[in-house]
Amino acid sequence: MNKSIAVFTSGGDAPGMNAAIRAVVRMAIASGYEVHGVIRGYQGLIDDNLRPMDSRSVSNIIQRGGTILHTARSKEFMTDEGQKKGAANLARRNVSALIGIGGDGTFHGLAALSRFWPGQIIGVPGTIDNDLFGTDYTIGYDTAINTALESIDRIRDTAESHDRFFLVEVMGRWAGFIALDVTVAGGAEYVVLPESGESLQQIADLLEAGLARGKRTGIVVVSERGKAGAVHEIAEKLEQLGRHEYRVAILGYIQRGGSPTARDRILASKLGAYAVQLAAEGQTGVMVGEIAGKPVATPLEQTWSRRDEKPLDPFLMEILPVLAQ
Repeated sequence: MNKSIAVFTSGGDAPGMNAAIRAVVRMAIASGYEVHGVIRGYQGLIDDNLRPMDSRSVSNIIQRGGTILHTARSKEFMTDEGQKKGAANLARRNVSALIGIGGDGTFHGLAALSRFWPGQIIGVPGTIDNDLFGTDYTIGYDTAINTALESIDRIRDTAESHDRFFLVEVMGRWAGFIALDVTVAGGAEYVVLPESGESLQQIADLLEAGLARGKRTGIVVVSERGKAGAVHEIAEKLEQLGRHEYRVAILGYIQRGGSPTARDRILASKLGAYAVQLAAEGQTGVMVGEIAGKPVATPLEQTWSRRDEKPLDPFLMEILPVLAQ
């Protein structure tokens, strides 16, 4: 019986997913596997929407954003019956290993599927949020912060021209990695993080102190805190506490699209190839990652249960108030 690997993308798209798909497909073929691509994530497993892939099917995609395999949210797969359907389709096609590219929702799905399917399951971290334990960076994160940074640079031009203060909301769910990095790189005056405990009064006082020093403009970066648009409430409360009027900019989905940076293309290529190596070694139930430049494998459950053990850069947190003077 021929060995077979199936690969899919799930959850929110992230720049570099196509580079990871390319690496999985070509590494798997070189390792003697047949390869199937699952179209539209877990819903594709339920619908048996799999197609054979060869080296040419992933030509000219490394530079493309999004995912050629598409992605979808599947309520049906959240049920035992949906997972059993997916497992039955994998078994019927004699798939021996399933590689899922996505975030913690994707990995929860892989863990659930393993209850009904005995094949190997391996996760590849593809999410702009960088919120998974077991890897220094996730695929898509570098592109997302560079996209957000370009937008903040443009907003600053308007802020300076009109002597205005802006609140700029970035993605990240409940993790502040994007927000902190673009705050430092963009020279913003302050950042509102899910991990920090400052009151809005403290933030208002800090901005008022800047006004007293002669600052006529400023940018505050706000992490979405799991709810897009929460920045409007923050702006309203800050206006009540201080003398500033705030303009609000929500960067939203532009952070998830676009051509991946070189760093994301390289990371995706390495992790996709490493996932196939782990499959060839017989490993299962793990996520591939890279820590300090070295490949690592982390049990899937730990990627979300130990998330708090992946802190924001403490030195950046320490020097930010000084840099923002």
